[in-house]
Amino acid sequence: MKTVGVIGSGTMGSGIAQQAAMSGCQVLLYDAEQEALTRSKQNLNRILDRLIVKERIDDNEKSRIQNNIRYVNALRDLRPSDLVIEAIVEDLVIKKEVFSKVETIVDTKTILASNTSSLSITAIASSLKQADRCLGIHFFNPVPLMKLVEVIPAVQTDPEILEKTVSFIKTWNKTVAVAKDTPGFIVNRVARPFYGESLRIYEEGLADFHEIDESLKTLGGFRMGPFELMDFIGNDVNYAVTESVFKAFYYDSRYKPSFTQKRLMEAGYLGRKTGRGYYRYDDSANRIKEKSHNAVKPEKAKAIFDRIIAMLINEAADAVYLNIATATDVDLAMTKGVNYPKGLLTWADEIGIDQCVQMIDNLYDEYHDDRYRCSPLLRRMSREGKTFY
Repeated sequence: MKTVGVIGSGTMGSGIAQQAAMSGCQVLLYDAEQEALTRSKQNLNRILDRLIVKERIDDNEKSRIQNNIRYVNALRDLRPSDLVIEAIVEDLVIKKEVFSKVETIVDTKTILASNTSSLSITAIASSLKQADRCLGIHFFNPVPLMKLVEVIPAVQTDPEILEKTVSFIKTWNKTVAVAKDTPGFIVNRVARPFYGESLRIYEEGLADFHEIDESLKTLGGFRMGPFELMDFIGNDVNYAVTESVFKAFYYDSRYKPSFTQKRLMEAGYLGRKTGRGYYRYDDSANRIKEKSHNAVKPEKAKAIFDRIIAMLINEAADAVYLNIATATDVDLAMTKGVNYPKGLLTWADEIGIDQCVQMIDNLYDEYHDDRYRCSPLLRRMSREGKTFY
């Protein structure tokens, strides 16, 4: 596969195009809006100039990367593509419409992929006459820096297409985790408690944003706390994924969205990009330091950390139990996709499976809420004295 078509020149599409070009592919970056293509080209120039300043590339390499990308505003220009990756709005109807059009343009051997983070790959593939060549290739932002790529076969995907795609993406110096086509795949499913349980703790009045963030960073080694991270991602984006996963799982209480986040979104407090979210930011998106913060008491920090890590481990274990991915791929996904300090199932072994089960059972005994049901896999492993590794 020498020529890669990318549909959509927004942040994700531009990042995918940059990664493909840096990996030596010829890239056709499509967008219907010429202004969007111009912005993408200008942004790439700035990114490459910064890499030159950091001495990671030289002028010749910059020219090579730029010359590998052709900016096009007609779908027919994607005809030479060996692989087409769609990175447009998260709307199933629009995606299906685009895929059905692209199929009539490209060769019958061209692989068609979606970068969707939460929509059904199988549903997208159903728009094609040749559905067996469709799958998901889910990158993480910023694409050139994040090592993980989730590859998701649809029900219809030809196994040879899956194998060929995985091998190809690995040539881009990426770590590939293969995931079952279920809502959220691996990362956006397993990570839900990091946000959802943190919001629940806040809504119960047990701790404020700062206390929860500091507890996760201090005791867990997370680079960013959940509220800092939601401000970074954008409350609109994070809420949309949560709502999508919640609906897709038939309103399972484990994925229930938060009114706190919904109200901030409705107020336009989206995080760094609007200057206000859970925290306040200046015009350069730097966090404005609050006047004072008391240190989080050790016992409070531990209670916060234990509750959130138990829920994360439970979700990770359930992903293995339901054959979403292997234990190794789940841990790879969380460390390489969202920079967790260690794999959640590795963490489970260190804490002790028995202890994990006990923490989750204690939450269920307290709340009698189905969101705190323990994964059958963890309970079985505890009974049989097994570990993940």
